[in-house]
Amino acid sequence: MCRLFGLHAGVDPVKATFWLLAAPDSLSVQSRREPDGTGIGVFNEDGAPVVFKQALAAYDDAAFATEARELKSNTFVAHVRYATTGAHTEANTHPFEQDGRLFAHNGALGELEKLDARLAELGGADLVLGQTDSERMFSLITVETRRCGGDLQAGIAAALGWIAENLPVYSLNLIIATASELWALRYPETHELYVLERAPGGYWRGQPLKADSARINAHSQALDSQSAVVIATEPMDEDPGWRLMEPGELLRVCAGLRPQISRPLSQDPVRPLVLPDAGPAAASGL
Repeated sequence: MCRLFGLHAGVDPVKATFWLLAAPDSLSVQSRREPDGTGIGVFNEDGAPVVFKQALAAYDDAAFATEARELKSNTFVAHVRYATTGAHTEANTHPFEQDGRLFAHNGALGELEKLDARLAELGGADLVLGQTDSERMFSLITVETRRCGGDLQAGIAAALGWIAENLPVYSLNLIIATASELWALRYPETHELYVLERAPGGYWRGQPLKADSARINAHSQALDSQSAVVIATEPMDEDPGWRLMEPGELLRVCAGLRPQISRPLSQDPVRPLVLPDAGPAAASGL
């Protein structure tokens, strides 16, 4: 299963050190078990997105290890790709960037030819550079957001509402980041997605962020004195504040770090996708 990670640090950018697919001090061990792609997205001081990603396992690229260790931003997105089908190329590796937003997805959907037709109808076919269902889904969100005058919440609702009504859906769990906002959706209940509203220093007070899982580790010394909101596929430390998002819950986190919750997708997909039936159409992996 792919892994998602997102973090919003509020008004002041923080430095965070990432090890993707890594043992605590190296990218050279665990990456050999998940070779399909790793990526981190941040925003520079001008608010422009910057993405570090590769289609190969992290142990194959020493430069990636260096880049991943000292990143500074208000918002972060990280993703570990486990591809069931689809080429292991940089174009297919998360996070994706469109219209100044970063996107990562954990799940699958089918009948991509129908989604391609929808994108062509709405003038968004040129947004798709790779083969994945994930990038196509993001492209539909981008097109619908443009059609809604830049309202991202309305764009997400329109795009994913169409997908849920017209395509087989396994999971649409996603994280979208801008320089000032972090969005997360869990839909439907197939995969879990957790949120942590972290006080300065965490539950134990005065402690830096040490959010570790089997595949993504994120450390930030600065968060010993700053609040943050963290989104992850699984709880990444022993903080009891981790909360499982409800199916259909869309979370929006702005600079004030007070999450806003909406439920634009109140019903299950019309055509739930059974995993063995995903076939070559579900190219992003799970």
